[in-house]
Amino acid sequence: MQHTRTWTDVYGSACAAFEGRAGGHRWLVAAPPELAASVPAALAAVDGKGTVELLVHDGLTPLLSALQEGQPRGVLIVAPHSLAGGPEVEVQSRVVDDLGGVPYAEGGSFPAWSGAGHVNGEAGACPAASAAASLGFPVVVAGAGEVTTALTAWLDATPHGR
Repeated sequence: MQHTRTWTDVYGSACAAFEGRAGGHRWLVAAPPELAASVPAALAAVDGKGTVELLVHDGLTPLLSALQEGQPRGVLIVAPHSLAGGPEVEVQSRVVDDLGGVPYAEGGSFPAWSGAGHVNGEAGACPAASAAASLGFPVVVAGAGEVTTALTAWLDATPHGR
């Protein structure tokens, strides 16, 4: 996929758009800042149809907003390692006010989740995956070094995905 533009959202999160061949679906890839460095190259290595938006976010509010606004087919969460599912999580309340964007409060309970499709890995807590699941979006959690493989497999398993 080809990187087409970069911007920041209202929360100060870095965003980038990647476009593949015509057709396909819209996908979201969400990564915390500490795991995001290798993700653009991983997305550029994906050969598929559709578009992918990369969201580099601190906290869950930017992720929830991107999901609600973009309505992607699914979200790939970048984590320290791949997970097949996870338990309900409680996110401690806090105010995020250091990103140069709009200060926002977040926290709360988010549901247990199961990975979409064939997922490798064990079960483990992942607040971002639980947050995406709370809105009803399919979720895949992959390690930073597995983004290309995980997204390609998901595209292959999706009608008109690749």
